[in-house]
Amino acid sequence: MPEVLIADDSEFMRNLLREILEEDHQIVGEVENGVEAVEVYKEESPDLVMMDIVMPIRDGIEATDEIKSSDPDATVIMCTSVGQEEKMKEAVKAGADGYITKPFQKPSVIEAIEDAVGA
Repeated sequence: MPEVLIADDSEFMRNLLREILEEDHQIVGEVENGVEAVEVYKEESPDLVMMDIVMPIRDGIEATDEIKSSDPDATVIMCTSVGQEEKMKEAVKAGADGYITKPFQKPSVIEAIEDAVGA
């Protein structure tokens, strides 16, 4: 099963993503900021990171940039709210492999993962 790291400052969103993903993925970590995301990524080397853009201490764009710099093969899918197009462009520049828009629906999450992993 692919290993996934979930990074979101909202416990509700982490729980929602876990429920969507745990059937077919092993959740190796759940973190609430970009600093923790980078640390856990380095420890676990998951197959996939579900990364919120707006988080405290260090946002998802900076964390994605750092993860991609140390591991260009990392797969990172950004989780964004409607109306964050500019941030999404920054995330793509930082190396994001795909994105999903909140509120999440299981089919769109799975489709984004399949597109990013298959790319």
